[in-house]
Amino acid sequence: MSVLRLKTEPAAGGAAISGSGMDRVVTRRSLPLRTKIVGGVALLMLLIAAFWWFAPSAGSQTIPADRLTISPVKQGVFEDFVPLRARVTPLLTVYLDAIEGGRVEEVVAEDGASLAKGQLIAVLSNAELQLSTLARQTEVEQQINNMRSQELALAQTRLANERSLLEAGLAATKMRRQFERERPLAARGFVAGRQFDDTRDAYDYERRRLAVLERSRATDERLQSSQLAQTRASSQSMRASLGLARANLEALNLRAPVAGQLSGFSIQVGQSLARGERVGQIDSPGRNKLMSGVDEFYLGRVQLGQKATVTVGTKTYAAKVAKIYPQVQNGQFQVDLHFTQGEPADLQRGQTLQAKLTLGDAQPAKLIPNGAFYNETGGNWVFVLAPDGHSAVKRQVRLGRRNADSIEVLDGLDNNERVVTSPYTGFADKDRLDLATS
Repeated sequence: MSVLRLKTEPAAGGAAISGSGMDRVVTRRSLPLRTKIVGGVALLMLLIAAFWWFAPSAGSQTIPADRLTISPVKQGVFEDFVPLRARVTPLLTVYLDAIEGGRVEEVVAEDGASLAKGQLIAVLSNAELQLSTLARQTEVEQQINNMRSQELALAQTRLANERSLLEAGLAATKMRRQFERERPLAARGFVAGRQFDDTRDAYDYERRRLAVLERSRATDERLQSSQLAQTRASSQSMRASLGLARANLEALNLRAPVAGQLSGFSIQVGQSLARGERVGQIDSPGRNKLMSGVDEFYLGRVQLGQKATVTVGTKTYAAKVAKIYPQVQNGQFQVDLHFTQGEPADLQRGQTLQAKLTLGDAQPAKLIPNGAFYNETGGNWVFVLAPDGHSAVKRQVRLGRRNADSIEVLDGLDNNERVVTSPYTGFADKDRLDLATS
């Protein structure tokens, strides 16, 4: 309870007026304490409910709708292909190396020239190589002459053995006839026994000598044949060595190993080239191939012989996969494409062309546009818009083949449903997206 005091003013004429008769007590009414507590608790619960209702949950996120790319699921025809950007390279390339080092004395051909097989390109000089080749040639010729002398000696020995064998055979034949004449005469006493014994001993000696000479000739023939074969093999090896020495000397004249176009050739007269140094290359004329990188996702689906098409201007050319390089670098592997029905004219080395590699036949399928979301989901789930378009919910799906334009839907989506196909960066861990309109 409180008391209010009223201010009084003096009346006219200076007489004081008393206000005691107008004083009264004013009582303030207040809510009971219990009512205040109940009201505060109710207000707090209301605030908590409002926060829970309007605040985003941990598994959801609000995203401006204009930041997302939303695409419908449509029925269409899936073309199983991979777009490629292929680089023109020669079908056959032969590298030119300086087999023997030396000083460039003359340059005959120029870079870009068309060469015939065996055509002279440049002439080198190497005095040390020339001297060593001449010395090697002299040494080889001497060794060949020595082996020829050995062959001659072996032939002479063979002839001497044959002559000795003939003489021993003749002597044995004569003694046999002498023995056969004296034997009946000695039996009847017309030839002295001592003379007949000498004849018989001489006949036996000639027979044994002939047998020894025959065995000796057989042994000598076997050994001489082996030695002669080794000598001839050594002689052949020496001749090959001599031919190699002459070839090394001839290698100072650089010649085109195959017919084609010379490229990367820039040597100058007076320049010194080291042994094995690369001086250029020869590309096959009018025959080219295409090299292209393919995403590693398709490594198991690309096979030799698969068809491809190459677009040059308004024309399309057929090609096929001729070689696959399985090494993966920077997320790609390389393939070689060969033209199968002629190639475009005037192709330049290093030129890039648009190609399309066919992986399978076109088939009807449910399709969604190919987007960056696939790199984050692996095709296992997507965000699907609710019918009202105000939210999107994560859904497990099964996606199949894909090309540069579209992805095949195998399960989890129906026609005309709408899917978020833009990147999921920043909300890939969410289960729900709330779309805010600007």
